[in-house]
Amino acid sequence: MTATRLPASDPLVAQVTAGLSRLGLALRTHAWRDTAPRGLTPTQAQVLALLQASATPLRLSAVAAGLSVTLPTASDAVKALVAKGLLAKSKAGDDARAIALSLTAAGRDAAESGARDPDFVAAVLEALTHAEQAVFVRSLVKMVRTLQERGDIVPARTCVTCRYFRPLAHADDAERPHHCAFVDAAFGDRSLRVDCSEHAEEVPDVAARRWHEFVAVSGVLGDATSAATSAKDVLRGP
Repeated sequence: MTATRLPASDPLVAQVTAGLSRLGLALRTHAWRDTAPRGLTPTQAQVLALLQASATPLRLSAVAAGLSVTLPTASDAVKALVAKGLLAKSKAGDDARAIALSLTAAGRDAAESGARDPDFVAAVLEALTHAEQAVFVRSLVKMVRTLQERGDIVPARTCVTCRYFRPLAHADDAERPHHCAFVDAAFGDRSLRVDCSEHAEEVPDVAARRWHEFVAVSGVLGDATSAATSAKDVLRGP
C-alpha cells in the first residue's frame, strides 16, 4: 500500500499542526499543575518517569535522547534531582569512566506518585466512541513510528516494533485481531501500546514484514465484517 504524500501547503497540514499544538499546550499546562506541588518541573518529572521505565541505569546522553532535549537541559534537570535526593550517580557498568543515573528510594516514590494518568486526558478520550478511541491509538502508533523512522525521536517501545507482536493473528476476530506472545493474549487496536515496559526489539526485516501486515488492512476504520475479510486476504497473500 503506497501512501500519498501530503504537500506542506495542504490545509489539512495546517489544521493538524494547530490541533496538535493545542493538545501539547494543554499537556504542558497540566504538567506544571501536577508537578509544581511536588517541587518538580515537568522536565524533572519526565526524567524520573524515564528512569522508572528503564530496566538499567541511564547515562546523561540517554536521558537527553529519551526526552528529546539538549544535553544542557537534561544536565540541569539531573543536577536538581540529585540535589533533591531523587537520583543517584554511579559508574556505568560498561565503562568505569562514565556516569550512570538511577532512582533512589525517594525517587521511585516520586516517580510512582506522578505516574497517574491526568484526569483531563481521560475526559477528552471519553468524548470519543469506542471505535474512535481505537482509531486514535492506531493513528498515534503510526505517527510515532514515522517520527522514529525519520530520526526525529528516539526508538519508541511500541507494539509494532516488538518481537512479541503478531498482527492479525486472529483474523476472524475484528475486535481483537492481534496477538501478544509475551502475555499470550489477543488484543485490538484500542490496546496497542505506544510505550511498553515489556518491549523487546524485533529484527528489522521481520519488523518490516509485520508492519506491512498491520497497515495493509483498514482495521477499525471499516466495518467489522470487511476488516476481518481484509485481514484474511492479507494473511493468505497473493
